[in-house]
This record gives sequence, structure tokens and C-alpha cells, in this order.
Amino acid sequence: MTALRILIAEDEAVIAILLEEVLTAMGHEVCANVSTASDAVAAAARSAPDLLIIDAGLGEGSGIEAAAQINATRAVPNIFMTGNAAAVRALCPLACILTKPFHEAELATAIQQAFPR
Repeated sequence: MTALRILIAEDEAVIAILLEEVLTAMGHEVCANVSTASDAVAAAARSAPDLLIIDAGLGEGSGIEAAAQINATRAVPNIFMTGNAAAVRALCPLACILTKPFHEAELATAIQQAFPR
């Protein structure tokens, strides 16, 4: 897969840092790593990512709502990270979901699913 510019929106700092390290090791570029929904919307406008990896339940605001705001101005594939996949699936039946905790192989599969051929 081609290297992607990825925006991470995750309010748990340890998860955000580890995710950035794994994505970089996979050959991707993390163009922004933010912790709030409003910062995700602003960072997406600034950095034009190829992919969003966004916590569905950001501590301040909703990752689902932030992704909707971002996609209202520019279509960007997204992966929702969550500890409660059923809740996200109920709100977004067609969403690409990465359940926490996850392994690198699951992350790679989710990225491939976000970009169907």
C-alpha cells in the first residue's frame, strides 16, 4: 500500500504516541496528532490528510461528529477506534472500526478496509 498522510485524533496520550510510532514504522506519515474533536477538524483543514484514525469517544466532543464535520468539506476515509464497537456500529453501520486494544495486524487490515479497491 502507498504511504498515507494520517491524522490521529486520540485523547489517551499513550495510545496516540504508540499509534504514531506504529504508523511511522509501517511507512506512513502522521501529519497531525491531536486530542480533541475541535483540534481534529482544524488539523484536517490545515493538513489535508489521506486518512483519519479517530477515537469515537474523544473526552471533549465526539470523534464521530468530528469526522462528519471533516467529511462535510472534504471526503476523507476514516477509521474509528473504540472500546465499544457495538455502540459505534449502531451510530455508523458502515464504519470501519478498530477495536481497542488492537494489534498492528488489525491496524493494517483496518487501513486496507478504509481504502477498498
